[in-house]
Amino acid sequence: MDYTDITVNKRDHVAYITINRPKVMNAFRGQTCEELIHAFGHVGFDSDVGVIVFAGAGDRAFCTGGDQSVHEGQQYDGRGTVGMPVEEMHAAIRDVPVPVIAKVQGYAIGGGNVLATICDLTICGESAIFGQVGPSMGSVDAGYGTTFLARVVGEKKAREIWYLCRRYSGRQAEEMGLANTCVPDDELDATVEQWAKEICEKSPTAIAIAKRSFNMDTAHQAGIAGMGMYATNLYYGTAESQEGVNAFKEKRKPNFRQFVN
Repeated sequence: MDYTDITVNKRDHVAYITINRPKVMNAFRGQTCEELIHAFGHVGFDSDVGVIVFAGAGDRAFCTGGDQSVHEGQQYDGRGTVGMPVEEMHAAIRDVPVPVIAKVQGYAIGGGNVLATICDLTICGESAIFGQVGPSMGSVDAGYGTTFLARVVGEKKAREIWYLCRRYSGRQAEEMGLANTCVPDDELDATVEQWAKEICEKSPTAIAIAKRSFNMDTAHQAGIAGMGMYATNLYYGTAESQEGVNAFKEKRKPNFRQFVN
């Protein structure tokens, strides 16, 4: 596949997959999802690769979720339950037998926060900002973004993240367990490389077994995510959801309460 939305590089047994859409804060569209699925499947099963580092281009954002510029009601720009193969993208990260490290600088918001949550490890810089926007935008991730998040940060904190749609610093993310560690921005690359190096020194078979063992405990959430995507797709077709999109485009505060019976 010829990549337009991402870049893929490999050195010293580490594969670097980077969303390369800095002009839109590395928001993903259908094409981005397709390329990520292909890239993770390609390098993740390369016997010479021991770790994948997943990042966003530039220093403003890791990923800010779905690209709202291609969101019109319930249809995006490609295949998948919500017009993008989001479930397959999430599965690609979980299914590869090597650990995936999310390197987070700047914003990890909405679907970007979900991606960072799904990765095996998350290392962020002090400028990192995590959070959800779904209920404030007429959207929701009724799968890994909610149920798996609760496993990561605890039920109460996960509900807070989704119900209030607040922003959390890199240090706060570390404290709640959303990030493994938060380091000064100028140490982020070196820290990620050091963690990747240490992992590559370990038995790849043992690591693969450990990852699949962890995944087995939450494998049922793939079914929850699939059902959630169908529910979300139906929701996207409502006036309530479209109010969030319209308000975003018109740069105003949405009025969701007008749709309550």
